[in-house]
Amino acid sequence: MRLRNLLARHWFVYAMVSPVVAVLALLVVFPLLQGLFFSFTDINDTNIANPVLDREASYEFVGPANYLNVLSGDPAYGSFWSTLVRTLIWTTACVVCHYVVGLALAMLLNRRMRLRGLYRVLLILPWAVPVFISAFAWRYLFNAEYGLINWALESVGLPAQVWLGQSDLALVSVIVVNVWLGVPFMMVALLGGLQAIPADLYEAAEMDGASPWHRFVHVTLPGLKPVSGAVVLLGVIWTFNMFPVIYLITGNNPHTRILVSYAFERFFAGATRDYAIASTYGVLILSVLLVFATIYRRAMARRGEVL
Repeated sequence: MRLRNLLARHWFVYAMVSPVVAVLALLVVFPLLQGLFFSFTDINDTNIANPVLDREASYEFVGPANYLNVLSGDPAYGSFWSTLVRTLIWTTACVVCHYVVGLALAMLLNRRMRLRGLYRVLLILPWAVPVFISAFAWRYLFNAEYGLINWALESVGLPAQVWLGQSDLALVSVIVVNVWLGVPFMMVALLGGLQAIPADLYEAAEMDGASPWHRFVHVTLPGLKPVSGAVVLLGVIWTFNMFPVIYLITGNNPHTRILVSYAFERFFAGATRDYAIASTYGVLILSVLLVFATIYRRAMARRGEVL
């Protein structure tokens, strides 16, 4: 009876929301459940159903074997733990740089200056440009033979580097590109947070003799806590799953391989596409992010912040 009353009272709301729910179920929930099921099978390109070849599915249920193989750290299954460490390094470096550089630019643009509107537009451009265009532009800049970065190094007497080769410089390079792409979003979000801080707080702190550093520590940072908590969480999730930058710039370079790029390799590359292992990696990636988000939200709640 209660459900019927709710439907009768709010039927218009449910009618408006139902198409969105249906699309999300089709595009998100169903693939997620299918991937979870595949992670407990041995499905690959040779035993999946193929109507073109008139072949029926012959994959079998293998239980947690895929998870045990992956978590064992076997190089044949992607060296999960070393890849996880590389993913954490990639995520931490990018998010920290996003926040620090974005906050510095936001504080700069929050001041009165000439051409401030122009500066804001120019700093947002990296965010507006499609990722593949930015990736190809940076590949040219990092090119070992005719890239502008090596040309600049050689012009000041420094040796040229193979930025995108088989070394850790490749990871540094993609971190630089991702920081360049992600700073505008962080800057815009933090700029909105800065503009929401009452000016009276700064005036009161200045009258009390607080230095610029103390005003930053005791007024600016506390005032940005709600915004900072949200953008850091979103930044970690996005960066952890940031596949296009790495793939478009370095391809299957093992020195830039993170969890999501290895899942792509197993799903789309190789003589036999291993859908089971790729699905296992997908479930593990989701699990890591869920654990992080839960711990992060609880930590924020203890500090009196709610996300």
